[in-house]
Amino acid sequence: MKSTDSKPKLSLTVQYVSTSAPLPTRPQWRRWIKAALQRDVSMTLRIVDEAEGRELNKAYRSRDYATNVLTFVYDDTEPLSGDVVICAPVVAREAAEQGKDLLVHYAHLAIHAALHLQGYDHEIDVEAVEMEALETALMLKLRYPDPYKET
Repeated sequence: MKSTDSKPKLSLTVQYVSTSAPLPTRPQWRRWIKAALQRDVSMTLRIVDEAEGRELNKAYRSRDYATNVLTFVYDDTEPLSGDVVICAPVVAREAAEQGKDLLVHYAHLAIHAALHLQGYDHEIDVEAVEMEALETALMLKLRYPDPYKET
């Protein structure tokens, strides 16, 4: 059993299958995800293009469009494990539309996905407020702007 003062461990595999550029580096992904960890996690992160993002969202969420991030949690494992899929073209489009730095938007989505993996959700208002407050605190700790503040 790990002591309470040790930092959670991260086992991270990153799969780049998107043709989009620029994309964050493996050390950037690791830094962002580790910032959000409250427990040990084993994660595969797959960076995809729109066709695969749409296919996965349709197959697993019954939504016929590509979304920015999908998180798949495997609750019955220790350490906690799961897969995260980030759709690079959607992230780039959102960053441009919202006037955000692309890498900062990726950092936010990495944190968002890591929190989902650990059981946070935003389906009901009270949970959304808690999750967004934690995301904001983590982004500020990493010296990035509040992702929910209008620019």
